[in-house]
Amino acid sequence: MADYSAQQGREYGRPANYGHTSDFQRDAAFNNIFGARPADRSQTMTSQSFQRPPDRAATMSSQVSDMMQRMPPMRPGANGYGSPQPNGFPPPRGPPDGPAPPRGQPQNHYLPQPLRPDRRPYNMPQRMDPRGMPPPQQYPNKPLPQRLPPGHPGPALNSDAYRSQSLASAPRPQMYPPGGGYNMNPAHTFRQAPYVNQARTTAQGRVVPERLRDSQAEVYQFRETLMEDSTEVNGVFTLLTECYSPTCTRDKLCYSIACPRRLEQQARLNLKPQPGLKKQESKTSLHDDNDDDEKKLWIMTVSKEIADSITEKEKKRQEVISELMYTERDFVKDLEYLRDFWMKPLRNPTTSPIPEHRREKFIRTVFSNCQEVYKVNARLAESLTRRQQVEPVVANVGDIFLEYVPHFAPFIKYGANQLFGKYEFEHEKKTNPAFARFVEEVERMKESRKLELNGYLTKPTTRLARYPLLLENVLKYTADDNPDKNDIPKAIVIIKDTLSKVNIESGKAENHFNLVQLNRDLKFRPGEYVDLKLTEENRQLIFKGSLKKTPTDNTSDIQAYLFDHAVLLVRIKTVNKKEEMKVYKKPIPLELLVITQMEEVLPKQGAKAENKQQGYPITFKHLGKGGYEQTLYASTQISQEKWMKHIQTQQRNLRDRSNIFTKDIVCEGFFNQSIKVNCYGGRKLAYGTDFGVYVADRRPRDASIKPKRVLECKAVTQIDVLEQHQILLVLSDKTMYSYPLEALDPDENQGSASKRGRKICHANFFKAGVCVGQHLVCCVKTSALSTTIKVYEPMENMAKKSKKTGFSRMLAGGQDVLKPYKEFYIPTESTSIHFLRSKLCVGCAKGFEVVSLETLETQSLLDQADTSLDFVARRENIKPIHIERLSSEFLLCYTDFSFFVNRNGWRARPDWKITWEGTPQAFAIFNPYILAFEPSFIEIRHMETGMLVHILTAKNIRMLHSSTREILYAYEDEMGEDTIASLDFWSRPQSPPGQQGQQGQQQPSVPPQIPAQSFSP
Repeated sequence: MADYSAQQGREYGRPANYGHTSDFQRDAAFNNIFGARPADRSQTMTSQSFQRPPDRAATMSSQVSDMMQRMPPMRPGANGYGSPQPNGFPPPRGPPDGPAPPRGQPQNHYLPQPLRPDRRPYNMPQRMDPRGMPPPQQYPNKPLPQRLPPGHPGPALNSDAYRSQSLASAPRPQMYPPGGGYNMNPAHTFRQAPYVNQARTTAQGRVVPERLRDSQAEVYQFRETLMEDSTEVNGVFTLLTECYSPTCTRDKLCYSIACPRRLEQQARLNLKPQPGLKKQESKTSLHDDNDDDEKKLWIMTVSKEIADSITEKEKKRQEVISELMYTERDFVKDLEYLRDFWMKPLRNPTTSPIPEHRREKFIRTVFSNCQEVYKVNARLAESLTRRQQVEPVVANVGDIFLEYVPHFAPFIKYGANQLFGKYEFEHEKKTNPAFARFVEEVERMKESRKLELNGYLTKPTTRLARYPLLLENVLKYTADDNPDKNDIPKAIVIIKDTLSKVNIESGKAENHFNLVQLNRDLKFRPGEYVDLKLTEENRQLIFKGSLKKTPTDNTSDIQAYLFDHAVLLVRIKTVNKKEEMKVYKKPIPLELLVITQMEEVLPKQGAKAENKQQGYPITFKHLGKGGYEQTLYASTQISQEKWMKHIQTQQRNLRDRSNIFTKDIVCEGFFNQSIKVNCYGGRKLAYGTDFGVYVADRRPRDASIKPKRVLECKAVTQIDVLEQHQILLVLSDKTMYSYPLEALDPDENQGSASKRGRKICHANFFKAGVCVGQHLVCCVKTSALSTTIKVYEPMENMAKKSKKTGFSRMLAGGQDVLKPYKEFYIPTESTSIHFLRSKLCVGCAKGFEVVSLETLETQSLLDQADTSLDFVARRENIKPIHIERLSSEFLLCYTDFSFFVNRNGWRARPDWKITWEGTPQAFAIFNPYILAFEPSFIEIRHMETGMLVHILTAKNIRMLHSSTREILYAYEDEMGEDTIASLDFWSRPQSPPGQQGQQGQQQPSVPPQIPAQSFSP
């Protein structure tokens, strides 16, 4: 049989009068309207055109009449396919292998089917197909079920490659793209009048059963669902889809209570799905059916007889007691809500959005010890409820509160941690989307009563503050003979004491929290980072305010912070729409801070304000290395005075807390600008000045006694007394002289022989000490490139000169008091000299050099093989000032730092190092403290820890003398006169190392300790 598929695709769907049409197509169109012939009729199919029946007036030929009613033209196939195939099947392609069926009689299942009863009859003559029988493999033409409204031709089955088909059946024709909405039967079928529909039969007359292809003997391939080619949507099954609201996301759900994402979250959290929207009364307590009943007035809970039996005053008292009781029950239920709806789900691994490694810490931070509060208040609420159930008119409640309020200590801990819990909750909510969804789901539940978690976290502190108000109201209506008259005031005192402790701890926690936040937000310039220790527990923010860089600025862009240990200047800038706190200047320790206007502003309190155009300046002066001066301006005079007062008060507090010594003024008001004290020596006070040597008693009987000059010499810079040899050594105008000790006697005549000194040598400085078992005096003559050191030994007979009188003393005066011992040369400038047991240690530009007095060999004290000492070799312009032997170690003090080495020159205590705030010119050791003298201040540190203990500020400080009892130094006062002061460490109690920063303000005598590099970059 010829293949009509191509022709059909070209011809079908054209308008009327489109030309010749094949018999197959005409028969298919006719069969689509009238159906197949009845099963009992026989027709003969020939290759010729059949004759029209005698009852027809018209003749059907191969040429279709223009007057013939035709079906509407077919729409183009979907998806770009060609014209649809008749009845969903392609035209026959020819007989298969085997004998062809008889051409005179078509098979029964290829005969026209009865017309469907819902279609309008079309009286057309029957037509016989003269062609042969179709192949037997062709599927029977079963009437299609009604899928469209009556009066419209039903769609044909889609004949495409994606239909389900049996692979076990005979070969089938090629499947084509889905057809249109018109069913076309094969062209070789017969046309007949409509009749009653009947079952489909095979060629042998057997009825084909109506069945679903579901056989174990067949193999099916399903490529596409067999259904109508319709794009109409009848509805959406929301449970299987995403939410169609454009504003709905997994982080923020939409308005719908049936949102698929909401149901998904409820299923994930094992929550009970909530019903739809409904009217619900507002409640103030939790998930209890009788909440409304218990919240009624007390008068509504008792009978009329009971209410009438008491006075109006007692009724008011009972109302307050009832309120006290049911609010306590509500508070307990709120704590239960936190436990059941927050803490338990967050601890549950299946529902918790918090990672396991920080889950428990997060719960402890956010909820703190609220369950400890719950344990106390649950018992309190139970006791109050039991009392109310026993007697409708509650006699007293004070005894119950006296029993439980002493156990309110958990409130203190909770109040201290509340601020940190709130911050941790908000931070986790912002950074963890899963936790944010969990929070939103729980807060939408009925049990939350439309309150956020923060509202519940504040309930313990607010509840504690409410107790005194309720109890005082109960006491107001309590009779004098009632036990509550005595019990309630006692309970109120305990509660208020607890509340004050909560406020104190909360204030400390808030201060600590703000400092932690500030420490996190500070931005330092590269290489200028300073650890301010803001996160330490006892750190406090004393005062803060805004200052201006110029008096005419309209904005105050400098934020100043006064801490208990330092001043910080910060400039707030907006970068990418976010504020950044950039450090404006290096932080200033309060001990190193000097306000130049302090003396000008504070004594003039209440005076007339200055001109506004001049502003109200505050000059911050940073002493020490890297110091600076920065002048900022306050907006008002009051603000300026506040800054002065706060700084002065805090500096005084620091001095009081670090008062590890007693400072005494030895002499003041005598040495003026023309007589400067340069040195001191001996038991009596011997002062070396630019105009000679003065002597005074250490503790004169009369304070009016002034020092007296005993030697007339110029520019005295150093004095020393060899008491064992009765020798006074004086360095005057870079020349060392020796005097007999009697020269310090103020009663001696200036013209006597004892007043005339003997010149020893020229020197820049000298040092007397003990080495190799004998007293030695080293005179150092330095230049920029070399140093000559002469070592002298005192004469033994000088000690006997004091016993001689008259002519014998005169003869002995011509003898040498110091004889040369050794002399050696160092090719560099020297700054200090120290005595070891058998060697001398010279401080020079190379460092500390050790010189043997026997061989005069010189070697470096530091071993160059120790790489941990490279920081010393890399630093330039540092001078070795002092060396101190402590047991088997040596403390080396430079102008920049100090550290320990062992006897082999290797670094000892690798973690111990002091970086000095200033540039010390002299050191003094008073175990366990080390003092560094700088012209502007004295830095006192602990030798074991290296911590900064105290700083004394003054002008033009010079160390005079150090002994095992006291340390003397001189400084200039406000009038420019020299003042001699003594630091006595014996008169103050000493604290063991490491405990001095722990006692704080409770023991003012114990100084705080600041890390050695806390203010150094």
